[in-house]
Amino acid sequence: MANTQVSASAPDVAPARSRKEKPRRQNLAGWMFVGPVIFGVLAFQIVPVIASLGVSMTNWTGLNEPDFLGLGNFVALFTTDARFYSTLLNTAIFTIAMVVLSIAIGLALAVLCNQRIRGVGVFRTLYYSPAITNVVAIGFVWFWLYEPNNGLINSTLRGVGITGPAWLSDPSTALIAVIIVALWQGVGYPMVILLAGLQSIDKSLLEAATVDGASNWLRFWRVTFPLLTPSIFFLTIMQFISSFQVFGIIYVMTSGGPNNATSVLIFEIYQVAFAQGRLGYASAMGWVLFLIVGLVTVFQWKMEKRWVHYDS
Repeated sequence: MANTQVSASAPDVAPARSRKEKPRRQNLAGWMFVGPVIFGVLAFQIVPVIASLGVSMTNWTGLNEPDFLGLGNFVALFTTDARFYSTLLNTAIFTIAMVVLSIAIGLALAVLCNQRIRGVGVFRTLYYSPAITNVVAIGFVWFWLYEPNNGLINSTLRGVGITGPAWLSDPSTALIAVIIVALWQGVGYPMVILLAGLQSIDKSLLEAATVDGASNWLRFWRVTFPLLTPSIFFLTIMQFISSFQVFGIIYVMTSGGPNNATSVLIFEIYQVAFAQGRLGYASAMGWVLFLIVGLVTVFQWKMEKRWVHYDS
């Protein structure tokens, strides 16, 4: 009788165990997928960032026994390092120019590429193609274009009676020349984002404005532009962060010269860390960069409600 009871309850126990093991197997499979990513983020991002804070308070060169300096590197940055201020100013000028001009030009191109004209797909491709072109190739091509004697730009200017400047070797024009190249390369990205924003606008709103007698300019300014502000807000944050981290085009075209006229923060950190071997000082500069980007980004989020309009 007892054996009969045991054999009758066995089928109920087996499915219960199976139901418990299935979530465990699913959890294990999930951890196997996300585990390498978590390890990569910890090993190559979070741990180095935390370690760099400790290094920023030392005089470590990578080879010596580091001495603890406290906030000495940060104090030196703001009290004795005049080059740091000029680098910070160059970075601010480059960033403001890139954020304002790339979004303005990108918006104009997006409006043009949103028209129903033959071959508009070709224009979209042409405008976006510099964004996916290798930055080294772009740097060398524009370096030749800017060549003061035989470059295409100055040769064209001489053809209309204008003597062109020594674009990249003159401190007064070098940063402008680099900004032009960065704009030419980077304007395709905001154009694509804003074009997607334009095409997502409800056409009935524009038709209603037309019925009310609004001109093309009023329809753009009172209907289209407010509905594009979420895209513009996104681009403002992304362009600000990427512009503060510009490195490749500076390294290829000017290496920070002439006379530090085009040196920006990321390039200066690279020079201090690997050319001068001052890893502690470079880490302090990196944390200043991180704090600036973080504070301005938080400020942008705080200001969002004042000028960003959502369709809902």
